[in-house]
Amino acid sequence: MLRPWKLEFEIDKHLDQAVYLQIADTIIADIRSGRLTGGDALPGSRNLAATLKVNRNTVVEAYQVLINEEWVISKERKGIFVSDKIPSLQQKRADKAFHTRNNSILPNGMIINFDDGHPDSKIAPVTELARAYRQIFGIKAKWQMMGYGNEHGDIEFRKTLAQMLNHQRGMHIHDYEISVTRGSQMGMFLTAQVLLTSGDRIIVEDPGYQPAWQAFEYAGAQLLPVQVDDEGINTDEVEKLLIRHKDIKAIYITPHRQYPTTVTLSLSRRLKLIQLSNQYKITIIEDDYDNEFHFGYRPILPLSSFQELHHYVYIGTFSKVVAPALRIGYLATKNQDLLEKIGKLRKMIDVHGDVIMEQAVLQLIREGTVKKHIKKATVHYKNKRDFVYILLNKYMKTLADFTLPEGGLAFWIVPKIQPDWDRITSLLLDKNIKIIHPGQYSQNHVNGFRLSYGALTEEQLEQSIPVIAEVLSEFSTRDSTN
Repeated sequence: MLRPWKLEFEIDKHLDQAVYLQIADTIIADIRSGRLTGGDALPGSRNLAATLKVNRNTVVEAYQVLINEEWVISKERKGIFVSDKIPSLQQKRADKAFHTRNNSILPNGMIINFDDGHPDSKIAPVTELARAYRQIFGIKAKWQMMGYGNEHGDIEFRKTLAQMLNHQRGMHIHDYEISVTRGSQMGMFLTAQVLLTSGDRIIVEDPGYQPAWQAFEYAGAQLLPVQVDDEGINTDEVEKLLIRHKDIKAIYITPHRQYPTTVTLSLSRRLKLIQLSNQYKITIIEDDYDNEFHFGYRPILPLSSFQELHHYVYIGTFSKVVAPALRIGYLATKNQDLLEKIGKLRKMIDVHGDVIMEQAVLQLIREGTVKKHIKKATVHYKNKRDFVYILLNKYMKTLADFTLPEGGLAFWIVPKIQPDWDRITSLLLDKNIKIIHPGQYSQNHVNGFRLSYGALTEEQLEQSIPVIAEVLSEFSTRDSTN
């Protein structure tokens, strides 16, 4: 029998958000509040559309978002139901007790570098940024920006960041809970230095992002790697570590698109991490390094958007939005004591940020240039992703496993055999192709590599991917004859 549930929804015309997303978010809120629970049936799309007085396709789109984000499931000939894999946050909060055959070498002697996922600087809005920068020096009160500013960054820039995070990423943050940094790595370093001390432990994803690990280890912390699978970090293993070790201070994750595998952390595991964070009072350091470039309905909302989460530091960057040379990142946290200590440390090593650049980027945001660039860049990267997917299916389908990513600037390629990665990377470099050695992702053996495409041209991709496949094929042939 259908649950007697009625969607309390009114279209907000003042929101710069599609109606289908407003419907989806309202249903999500009802699931999170407990009004809807696992197994509950949702009305058919026609009935709900009639009730809300919207086009049926609008409801279909909303349901598709909910299915993509794992809040609901579709059962053939039965309908749409709330996923029964979602744990109740309300209940968990209350329960605190618990060489190759063909010597192909790329022409011109140019190295094709598959980096870790850099954007294409050639499409960066450099002209607009330069114009905004010059205009800053032309304003009457420019002298006010020539002195020392706030260690957390320009207040107007932080206000705009707060609006962006709240509107686009579902967060509930204020400008005084944000600190602007020179890139996300600086935010990581400051957080590590203030949050961690010698002897502390921190859980990290394995494989994962080594520069962040280095920041944690420099602070004296011991890393506790936890394996990543096709649902993200294994939360059962996380829980076992939390029970075993009482000196775990934090967990570092890249849940939106895990680095390097591009896997999205499943909804059930996100909710499990929130419950564990609250229960054991550990801080979730959430690195949302490429939120903007998403090719599906919308990016998955950050863990930091869940009001049930009490202890977090959210880290983001503008470097991928505009260009790597633009070193503007930020961190956000509700922990005012932590933020105050970060400000004091920041002031010691860098009195304040680049106020002029912050003002220039702020101007681009206000005039809509950044929004237009992200829209243009997303189409650019989606087309390039699809081009790479065609090449991979043509040359690597029998050699490796890979999936079509919903966003980001890289594929994760897993060879069907375990090759000698030292030999493979060396052979590829001899052929003017550079990939990141999988050993840089993990303290253990990882059979996979990150094939980034953002900064490469279609010509470079078309030249290099067949050569990579050729090298992998040689090792596959050797393996089958041994």
